[in-house]
Amino acid sequence: MPHLVILYTNNLEKETDMSALCRDLADVMIEQCDESDEQVFPTGGTRVFAYPAPHYAVADGKADYAFVYLNLRMGFGRSDALKERAGQALLTRTKAHFATLYEKRLLGITLQIDEGSEVYNAKHSNIHPLFK
Repeated sequence: MPHLVILYTNNLEKETDMSALCRDLADVMIEQCDESDEQVFPTGGTRVFAYPAPHYAVADGKADYAFVYLNLRMGFGRSDALKERAGQALLTRTKAHFATLYEKRLLGITLQIDEGSEVYNAKHSNIHPLFK
């Protein structure tokens, strides 16, 4: 462990290279260091999996909305500050991966990190403002 699972709406399947995102995010995880400059996530235990959802409903369904959900599960014992740094690094790389698509289509991204309970939750979406 750690395992990062990515679930995404199938309408993104032909618009992005999810294998490249998996590799990028695995590299981000492997690059994380703690306060003592020690590697946080063991290279051999780092896993990233992505699954398209062929069946989904997003928001009101009146547009071709897309959504990406990332969930990082890790073993206990890492500081909250470290989890937040890792979360920010993963979210930054994910946002960079989808930046061009984010400018062209409606897309929501959620990242959660947990050790059995939620400890970090970040969202980046241009869908919510449509309904305010």
